[in-house]
Amino acid sequence: MIDPILLTTPRVSTFNGEQHLTNASGFFFRREDRLFLVTSRHVMIDKESDHLPTRIEIELHNNPQNLAESIGLSIPLYRDGTSLWRQGTDTAGEIDVAVIELERDALPEDQLYRVFGPEHLVDPHDQVEVGSSILVIGFPLGFHDTLHHMPVARHAVVASSFGFRFEGMGYFLTDGRTHRGISGAPVVMRAPDLEGMEGDLPWKLLGVHSARLDVGTRDMQLDEALGLNCAWYADILLTLTEA
Repeated sequence: MIDPILLTTPRVSTFNGEQHLTNASGFFFRREDRLFLVTSRHVMIDKESDHLPTRIEIELHNNPQNLAESIGLSIPLYRDGTSLWRQGTDTAGEIDVAVIELERDALPEDQLYRVFGPEHLVDPHDQVEVGSSILVIGFPLGFHDTLHHMPVARHAVVASSFGFRFEGMGYFLTDGRTHRGISGAPVVMRAPDLEGMEGDLPWKLLGVHSARLDVGTRDMQLDEALGLNCAWYADILLTLTEA
């Protein structure tokens, strides 16, 4: 039996034409009858590092009876020079989250996957305590179950006051080991109240993992890295997936 949470998160590869650039993570989000892929904005474009892909590929299971079978779905990022993904901004600037709508007709008929939806977002009245146990589901350094095409889960905890914008930014902090390739991964917390729901995903979607956080004053030889990460609040998805 495969834990359904692992089926929410496909591996994302970025390309400039046929040239492979980077690996990342992403996850599926449903808004009514529309399906989106969510990842970090810097996976789609990062001018500072001259990362300018023209398309991405995601790996999909196309045979529920044999998880060793998979196909790659190529998704163009531009049409007639206009970007096809959506990204958000707020009073502090750009938000490192992007969504791109998937054409359901282009997906394999027997695709095996799970999706998050608005019901998985944290209610403003819910309390998420500092130190709460969370998981980050993704592909650190591209590492994954290459036979069954599955991501791995990294354990972390909530490291700042959830619901508050850390230093005025639209993210909270997590404390856990992460690596390149896990950008765009869902940050989730077990939610027993969602047990038995359609789709079998008893998890709350707290955020979208973005990047490790460090301090510029750290002595690179004497001081260890903080081990803290930025996770953008997942409620931005309600704005980015509006019709």
